[in-house]
Formats: sequence, structure tokens, C-alpha cells
Amino acid sequence: MDSNFVIYLGRQTIETTLLVAAPILLTCVIVGVVVTLFQAVTSVRDMSLTVVPKLMAVGFVTLLFGSWMLGILLKFMNESFGHIQNIGQ
Repeated sequence: MDSNFVIYLGRQTIETTLLVAAPILLTCVIVGVVVTLFQAVTSVRDMSLTVVPKLMAVGFVTLLFGSWMLGILLKFMNESFGHIQNIGQ
């Protein structure tokens, strides 16, 4: 195992992590901005108003994109285990 392989593996790990986390993170940001704007316009300051919509949106996005995210993770893990298997030979 040389340094190029370690760099490649680290890059693939970071790319996979960002790709899998992107739908949930973007949903949290969008819902957070919408709720914050709603609170600023109506002057409602309730903590449950910020948490509940985010949880519902994240749950919906997870149901919607869960199989895609699982496919990305399985592809990454199969590739990683293939590299581990080749190192042992």
C-alpha cells in the first residue's frame, strides 16, 4: 500500500460522506431558513417550531432518498472490501 492509495481512499471516503449527507444537510438548511423567516415575520419565538419541522423534513428526505444513500454506501463498502482483499494477497 503506497501513499497514492491512501490519498485515493481518503478522497473516496470524503466524497462518499458528502454525497450521502448532502440531501439531509440541504434539507436542514432550507427548512431552517424558512422557519427563521417565518419566526421573524410573525415574531413567534417557540423552540418546538424550529425542531419539529426539521425532524419531519429530515424523516421525509430519509424515506425518499434512503435507498439511494444505501446504494452509494454499499458500493463504497464493496469497493473498500475489494481493496482489503487485494492487499492480503
